[in-house]
Amino acid sequence: MSRPSRSARALFAATLLFSEALLVLFAGLVAYGLELVPVPALLWGCAALMLWAVVAGALVRRGAVGYVLGSMLQLVLVATGILLPTMFGVGGVFAVLWIVSLRIGGQIDAERVVREREEREAAAGEGPAVAEGTSPAR
Repeated sequence: MSRPSRSARALFAATLLFSEALLVLFAGLVAYGLELVPVPALLWGCAALMLWAVVAGALVRRGAVGYVLGSMLQLVLVATGILLPTMFGVGGVFAVLWIVSLRIGGQIDAERVVREREEREAAAGEGPAVAEGTSPAR
């Protein structure tokens, strides 16, 4: 018996969220270099956003709460463009990637379910024919 396959949607979403944790780190370094906000506020803000991204990435495999947190994070990252204008563009690109990963991942998961069902039906249909010594019909 094969092990259950993992969700492509969850894998794509988690990968993107973990990548966004790194994005927050690098954006924080840029904001620090440009001296846009006081250092303590910058550290707390970056730490909070990075933790948010990591927690959401860990929760996408456990249910809808991870997807909700991830979607809210996309809005917040785009909104950080108020402090660091390049984040409007970079956050927007990651928001589009988020939507694409959810959509394409969902399609892959749906196709995988259909394929696995067809494989089980084919195996069940071929089982007795192979056991009797005849070749299965194609």
